[in-house]
Amino acid sequence: MTPLTPRGTSAPQPDPETGAAVKAADRAHVFHSWAAQGQIDPLAVAGAEGAYFWDYDGNRYLDFASGLVYTNIGYQHPEVVAAIQEQAGKLATFAPAFAVDVRSEAARLIAERTPGDLDKIFFTNGGAEAVENAIRMARLHTGRPKVLSAYRSYHGATSAAINLTGDPRRWASDTASAGVVHFWAPFLYRSPFYATDEAEECARALAHLEDTIAFEGPGTIAAIILETVPGTAGIMTPPPGYLAGVRELCDRHGIVFVLDEVMAGFGRTGRWFAAEHFGVVPDLLTFAKGVNSGYVPLGGVAISAEIAATFDTRPYPGGLTYSGHPLACAAAVATIEVMAEERIVERAAELGERVLGPGLRELAERHPSVGEVRGLGAFWALDLVRNRETREPLVPYNASGEANAPMAAFAAACKKNGLWPFVNMNRTHAVPACNISDAEAKEGLAALDAALTVADEHTV
Repeated sequence: MTPLTPRGTSAPQPDPETGAAVKAADRAHVFHSWAAQGQIDPLAVAGAEGAYFWDYDGNRYLDFASGLVYTNIGYQHPEVVAAIQEQAGKLATFAPAFAVDVRSEAARLIAERTPGDLDKIFFTNGGAEAVENAIRMARLHTGRPKVLSAYRSYHGATSAAINLTGDPRRWASDTASAGVVHFWAPFLYRSPFYATDEAEECARALAHLEDTIAFEGPGTIAAIILETVPGTAGIMTPPPGYLAGVRELCDRHGIVFVLDEVMAGFGRTGRWFAAEHFGVVPDLLTFAKGVNSGYVPLGGVAISAEIAATFDTRPYPGGLTYSGHPLACAAAVATIEVMAEERIVERAAELGERVLGPGLRELAERHPSVGEVRGLGAFWALDLVRNRETREPLVPYNASGEANAPMAAFAAACKKNGLWPFVNMNRTHAVPACNISDAEAKEGLAALDAALTVADEHTV
């Protein structure tokens, strides 16, 4: 493991006895998400700072997962922590029906950065609730029931959001009665359209979506929702022209275009919002995670003028007790100000162009287990394969148990080298804090380099 020397602090002494107590209490009382409770062994975390966290045994990890891709400014940024403390002393909580200074300021700062006329902000507690409310708004605005979403997607785990999700986490909760229709979005490396280049992939994906709209009935479709750059599903940057083509289809048929920027937003791709890369303005944009680096739960929907006007005299039938919670909004205000002052969005772009992109591509040249490198900013994925020629994934789709052993061994090797990875199916993602130093990024690349030798052992 990497020696424990977190930046800006004296290294805490290992305290395995306290760690054991924390672990015992967790196992006795905490019910974890996405897990068979009797088969997990959660790491007891003692602290975190910047791009690192550490356990009670004195092991430090460089977090290449940014929590769940949300600590865009790293852990324990002093200005954000201070803002939360100050707000707690001033007004710790207040009901959402009132105008509260910090809530108004958070909304203003977010609206200032969203594309186009997305100037009204509905606050939620996280990304899934943001998606739920965006879909409700679209259905009420259009009077239509159906929503189209991509198979390779993740939109959350609440009722509508889990049905919109394309990945296998949907299966256990999918009743096929939520008015959701899935379609194939473009992904050239594993093209469902047998395309040979980006232009062909884009054209065929748009034709497929146009056919789906036609056969479902344009007048029945309220919204199309897409992650601007899909996150958990594999960080597949859409080909040039695709999102503009979806925008045109939505305009032609009166369909609301929703972009899910829960993971890609707030600097992750080297822009405030990933939509800026493609020159596209949606009707609704969902956000969470990076809006306040995950310090206090917060999400929301940025709403266009046209959709907001639908509810000028008609009450919007939705709300949350903690919508625009003052502590969360104070964290958002401080985070956005820190990002602007420290040029963290620009840093993420530079990190991708100078360090992560070239470094990951260099790893791909030397490791036969790396089939493709893709990404931008501080948002990258390595597609791991058994065979580069056939592009067979290193493990089968949705593998578990023994079938997933190669990826489990790779993840274990990362942790042994002091790197905490983001691993999903046959992919590992490089999604560190957007403001890590070049040296820290190179430390992560070196740990990946060592771990990929384990993945290489499973190639043919």
